[in-house]
Amino acid sequence: MKKGLLIVLSGPSGVGKGTVIKELMKNDDLKLSYSISMTTRKPRNGEVDGVNYFFVDRDTFLKAIDDGELLEHAEFVGNMYGTPVSYVEKLRNEGRNVLLEIEVQGAMQVKKKCPDALSIFIIPPSMEELASRIRGRNSEPEEIVQQRLDKAKKEMEMVTQYKYVVCNDDVILASDIISAIIKRHMQIKSN
Repeated sequence: MKKGLLIVLSGPSGVGKGTVIKELMKNDDLKLSYSISMTTRKPRNGEVDGVNYFFVDRDTFLKAIDDGELLEHAEFVGNMYGTPVSYVEKLRNEGRNVLLEIEVQGAMQVKKKCPDALSIFIIPPSMEELASRIRGRNSEPEEIVQQRLDKAKKEMEMVTQYKYVVCNDDVILASDIISAIIKRHMQIKSN
C-alpha cells in the first residue's frame, strides 16, 4: 500500500471551501480523508467535537505546540487552529489522501515540513461576492466580517505560493477541477 497524498486546500473565509470539500468527499476514487483540525474557538451551531474540529482549551493547544504534536498552527481573531501530526500520518499510512483545509499561514508551515504536499488555493469570483457570502452566514458581527475581508485581501496575495489556483464560481466545476488535479497526482505517485 502506497502512502497517501497530503493535500493542502486554502482560500479566504467564505470562499466555499467547505462546500467544495463536501463534493470532493462524495468521490470514493479520490480515497480522501478529511483532516480534523484542533481549535480553541467555540463550536458553531451544528458542529461536533471530533467531527468538525477537536475543540480544546488554550492550555491544551499550547501544550500540543510545545510537544511538537502539530503539523501547523495559527491564530486568528483570538482563536488558535492546528493540525495534529499523528492523525494525519495515521491516515496517510493507511493509503488515504489526507485533505487539510487550512489558512495560508498554516499552509506555508506545511510546505516547509512536507515539500511534497499538493497545495491548492481556492479564490472567489470577486471580492464583492466573497463579502456577500461571509455576511450571508449571519454568524458573526460586522467587526469580525471586516477582519475576515481584510485577511482575505492579504491571503489573495499568497496565491503564487500554491501549485494550483481554482476559482469557486461554480461548486461542481471547482470540485471537478480539484478532483482532476488529485487524480493526476495519484497517477504520478503510483508510477
